Amino acid sequence: MFLVKFELMKIQIINGPNLNLLGVREKSVYGDTNFEHYLEDLRKRYSNLQIDYYQSNVEGELINKLHEVGFSYDGIVLNAGAYTHTSVAIADAIAAVNAPVIEVHISNVYKREEFRHHSMLAANCKGVIAGFGMDSYRLAVESLLTN
Repeated sequence: MFLVKFELMKIQIINGPNLNLLGVREKSVYGDTNFEHYLEDLRKRYSNLQIDYYQSNVEGELINKLHEVGFSYDGIVLNAGAYTHTSVAIADAIAAVNAPVIEVHISNVYKREEFRHHSMLAANCKGVIAGFGMDSYRLAVESLLTN
């Protein structure tokens, strides 16, 4: 008799500063759904995956989480919030890990302030998805599954 062990594909979603306020913050930009509710739906849709979630407003904690999961997870979906445009340290952390990272933005950053048009992280990411609302996360998961 053979025992076959199946491991779930593991994806880590990491949200940065102010994304803990989704659903109450700037609804015209970010919508009125909180992330935890969206995450429930995402986990139901992809019940064959292990989708873990982490949020922090602190740059160093985001880097620590990238280091923690970046060698053992199959992919990372990262919305670094405003750190996208400022953090060389997060860019370096992405470059240092093995897991592919998809940069995600809920809003279309190119329709917003000029400083949001440049990402410090994108060059070290597998890809960037922006402007599809919360569905940007689903599109990132799909890209990790198909590529």
